[in-house]
Amino acid sequence: MIEKSAIMSQTNARIEHDLLGDLAVPADAYYGVQTARALVNFHISGVELRLYPDLIKALAMVKMAAARANADCEALDRKVLAGIEAACQELIDGKLHHEFRLDVLQGGAGTSTNMNANEVIANRALELMGHRKGEYTFCDPHDHVNLSQSTNDAYPTALHLGIALGNVRLVAAMNALIDAFRSKGREFGDVVKMGRTQLQDAVPMTLGQEFEAFAETLAGEVRTLEVIQRVLSEINMGGTAIGTGLNAPAGYGEQCARHLAAITGLPIYLAPDLIEATQDTQAYVLYSSCMKSMAIKLSKVCNDLRLLSSGPRCGLREINLPAKQPGSSIMPGKVNPVIPEVVNMVCFRVIGGDLTVTMAAEAGQLQLNVFEPVIAACIFEAQTMFVNAARTLREHCVEGITANRDVCAHYVDYSIGTVTALNPIIGYDRSTALAAEAMRTGRGILDLIREQHVLTEAQIAAVLDPVAMTGRKQPV
Repeated sequence: MIEKSAIMSQTNARIEHDLLGDLAVPADAYYGVQTARALVNFHISGVELRLYPDLIKALAMVKMAAARANADCEALDRKVLAGIEAACQELIDGKLHHEFRLDVLQGGAGTSTNMNANEVIANRALELMGHRKGEYTFCDPHDHVNLSQSTNDAYPTALHLGIALGNVRLVAAMNALIDAFRSKGREFGDVVKMGRTQLQDAVPMTLGQEFEAFAETLAGEVRTLEVIQRVLSEINMGGTAIGTGLNAPAGYGEQCARHLAAITGLPIYLAPDLIEATQDTQAYVLYSSCMKSMAIKLSKVCNDLRLLSSGPRCGLREINLPAKQPGSSIMPGKVNPVIPEVVNMVCFRVIGGDLTVTMAAEAGQLQLNVFEPVIAACIFEAQTMFVNAARTLREHCVEGITANRDVCAHYVDYSIGTVTALNPIIGYDRSTALAAEAMRTGRGILDLIREQHVLTEAQIAAVLDPVAMTGRKQPV
């Protein structure tokens, strides 16, 4: 953390000026006076902007597009444009991200973040143009980098783009996890087991079908994330402070959208009503809701993995999760399902973050929502955790899962759930009587059917074959 006294005591410093007066800024810093003040003011979460590279890259993309649009409108000198473009490209390439040390939680509706980008880009552009940091006559954070913009259009546009960039990585990570579940589905395709409803025996299925269902439930969430990318492509550039376009030249917004589409490769389009778009946060609400839905699904899958692997002697024990570490400081030999557990925790955090996004979106007033920084913090944190969680679950758990085939077969042999297949043949009441007797005596359904001559052996083979009951076709 940088305290005000530490900044002011720098001997190797440059003096910059803003509304509140002069302030010493470290001479080697690419950020400027407004970022320096924000570094003093906001020590809240301990999470710095630099930890979310997609946001920094998106800010650079917005500034590059804005500079090109200003040049198109003959509002920006081409030499300054070249410097800004080169500086922005460095940020897009991952350079200078250490200069973004502001806390993600900050007052001011993102102004400090916007100025952090403006100052870093201006000072790097100055160097590339042959000048020194702070010689803003040649390239100014406000008059050149922030030209024709307000935080209120540049910042939310960057959030949309940053979330879209992160969404690409999230979709890729989830698809890799889905592929791992599908691979296990194929591997376990011949393992017949009992399905369960309400934690009670139901009817037979295969372990492969169970894992295929895990894959498909997550795939449905990924498809939704891919659709929401279109919503994130709407921007309000050119609206400036409240959407009226004050200080922006004619045609600037349209040119900015065109350049952003070229830079990002996304189907960027300008909102039809910039006043409405400047105050609207619904894209964040929709995207956060999609992540919440995925968190619910992923957490349920992890719950099932923990339940199916419970034991090793007194649980279901149908599958084995890879042993990753000793599970107890007092119980020798205990190994816990730590990977699904940590993914559960990620899902809980994402669900909680969605509530924060909801409250922040609702709290907007009139022409601006000042709470976009906390919305951004929740969404970027969720994306980061999800990407890491998907990789961790895939590499350290799913890919190493094995089946306990004998255990699965044992449950099928001794379950009364197979009696369900008799309903169409002997009726519900007689099937219930058989099930009740099996429960009372502890005997198997097949033993009772044979003893009571309920079915012939041919009928038993046709009706009560566990493989047939799974709906899986027999190999030819």
